[in-house]
Amino acid sequence: MFARTISNRLPAGIAPIAQGLVAYGSAEAATRVVRILAILVIARRTSPELLGTAALALTLFELIRVLANAGIGQRIIAATDEELPALCNTAARLFWAVCLGVASIQLGIAGALFAIWDLSEAALMLAVLSGVYVCMPPALVQVFLLMRDGRLTTTARIGATQTMADHCLTLALVVVWPSAWAIVLPKLLTAPLWTVLTRRARKWSANPAAGYAPVREFAAYGPAILGSELIAALRIHADKLVIGALLGSEALGLYYFAFNAGLGITLSFVAACNTVVFPLLCKQAGDADRARLFRQSFVLGLVLLAPVVAAQALLAPVYVPLVFGAEWIDAAPYIALLSLAALPLYAGSLIGAWLRARQRPFVETRLALAATITGLAGLAAGSTHSLAAACTAYAAGLALVMLPAAIAHLFASTLQSNPTPGEA
Repeated sequence: MFARTISNRLPAGIAPIAQGLVAYGSAEAATRVVRILAILVIARRTSPELLGTAALALTLFELIRVLANAGIGQRIIAATDEELPALCNTAARLFWAVCLGVASIQLGIAGALFAIWDLSEAALMLAVLSGVYVCMPPALVQVFLLMRDGRLTTTARIGATQTMADHCLTLALVVVWPSAWAIVLPKLLTAPLWTVLTRRARKWSANPAAGYAPVREFAAYGPAILGSELIAALRIHADKLVIGALLGSEALGLYYFAFNAGLGITLSFVAACNTVVFPLLCKQAGDADRARLFRQSFVLGLVLLAPVVAAQALLAPVYVPLVFGAEWIDAAPYIALLSLAALPLYAGSLIGAWLRARQRPFVETRLALAATITGLAGLAAGSTHSLAAACTAYAAGLALVMLPAAIAHLFASTLQSNPTPGEA
């Protein structure tokens, strides 16, 4: 109801964007309370070293899971009505092949952790989390069809339900079993919930009579989007590996807590912006209309995100000891500094949607690579001085690439004609 009220007061072109962002924003607000409670209990029931073990396993899991983002779903979203049935038939097979392949890679890395680095507990956690990939393929075609249909409220509700179940289960486990497993296991245990809810929301089954699209149909999006997603995951998750390697497990636990209590909260909105904007940009008739919608979307999302980032940065010294306990007061400056990274990451998310809609995903890949290099290089350089310097340099490194790129695309987005699908 609130999303419809907001959309009725906006221009027709921007109304679906607003409705989608409000849907994801409302879902994030609903899960934020549970997320804060989970972080609160974790902070009071675990130590930074214990949290560091979970952080290592979850960071590797998130990095490996990106390999499943092979651009298959984006091709479904951009498909015409005529080619959709055959594309979905092929996509269903590709999703199984990709997910099982990624599960095998994760099991191999878990074996290396155990055999080479003697990290037996983290290795076992990583091996257990490979079960998530078995739950994903039965509902992947359906979730991208929901996005293509513009049913973003539904996808937001499904995601929020799984996230809240994850946090509630984490809360329960941490109370009775304060260990790293209490943080890791809910990721696996809630995966079937997402599958069931998605399949109920969008009915689809393979139709062999429609035929199968050739795999090359996915080539225009696949390699570039996989590269962009992998680079983005490195940008978001490899920072923990850098901190752990340069500053130790205790600093990693402190950083991981600060990341989740600050930047981790706004990252859901940043990712949602790409999810909401990309399908709507694909539906625009021409580049001029697409550019106008891109600018409107960018401004609207920034208006929603900037006050949250400002509140996190300015009020961290006040709410951290009150909410999480005095023992975590040392994390307040890191929460404030890391929260600022949400702004360049938001810019990159919207630019990515714009470039994908214009069939220029390889440009996004190069931009993501540049931002990752500067962000992680800044983090590593700052780590030689202090954790605060590392957080500052990380946010600054991202901004050095993403903010000028945002300005360039916002003010010159209609100057180039739409290239062919294979053009970089």
